[in-house]
Amino acid sequence: MALRIGAFSLGLLLWFFVVSENQYSTVLDMPIEVRNLSVRKALKEEVPSTAKVRFIGQGRSLFKARLLGRFYNDFKLVLDLDRISEEYDFVLNDYFEKYPQKVVIPHSFDIKYIEVVSPKEVHISLDEFLVKKVPVIPHVFVEPVPGYLQVGPIQVNPNVVEVAGPKEMVQAITSVETIPDSLLQIEFPVTREIALLRPVRLIEYSPATVKYHVDIQPISERIVSEISVHVTNVLPGLRVFVNPRTVSLTIIGGVRQIAEVGPDDIQVTINFSEQWDSKRQFYEPRVTVPEGLKWQDLSPRNVELVVTKEAR
Repeated sequence: MALRIGAFSLGLLLWFFVVSENQYSTVLDMPIEVRNLSVRKALKEEVPSTAKVRFIGQGRSLFKARLLGRFYNDFKLVLDLDRISEEYDFVLNDYFEKYPQKVVIPHSFDIKYIEVVSPKEVHISLDEFLVKKVPVIPHVFVEPVPGYLQVGPIQVNPNVVEVAGPKEMVQAITSVETIPDSLLQIEFPVTREIALLRPVRLIEYSPATVKYHVDIQPISERIVSEISVHVTNVLPGLRVFVNPRTVSLTIIGGVRQIAEVGPDDIQVTINFSEQWDSKRQFYEPRVTVPEGLKWQDLSPRNVELVVTKEAR
């Protein structure tokens, strides 16, 4: 029932405007364009993107303007900021009465401007124009399929962009986020282009988009042998020997990631000043593996420390 009423109303409207050649008055949305802003200045506050404007004309002309106005670049209200240094209030009806050429209407529309219905005024506030570089933070959720993992952090290219706009706003920006994105149940590396999150129109980014890369690899494990055990913070006057000098362990991570890991990339240490006890003979070393890896099955689990005094 509602659909029928809507179709009847639309048909009646079309007949009223298109068939009739009488003069009518109607209110249309018209874009607002800010022009001649100094290169050293930036808008401090957002300006309304459109205004509601009353026109008069034949029904068919008004219908054409309503239907096609948004597709014409020469259908707009122009606010000229050439002589504005900091702040100014445009009383729109007074302004367009004084400068009627600022109401731009295509000749083919054959309609006449009457007045601006709303907003009645537009406040312009200017600030110094500032450009600076800030890092990009990816706002991406990654969930690999079981048996796979993300290797390393998300890589962004470029990882720094220029932020331009009013000085007060730009100074408060320390980083820029991408729009949210999700990668679910993935098992291969992914590279995508993504836009940057722009909370207000007054801020511009260069570039406006970046690429991010996520490395996804199958989970695997590998035994690494001949890892040297190092004793740190040995007290003066003492000599410390380790038995055995090397150990082995299993590392767990991405299949390509662990293939590149050698004994020198893994730290196995005993902090002498913290762990040494004259009543103990065996000690469990501390293991540090490259970021993103896990380890297990240290062999042997404990090593012997032999401590002697240095010969004088």
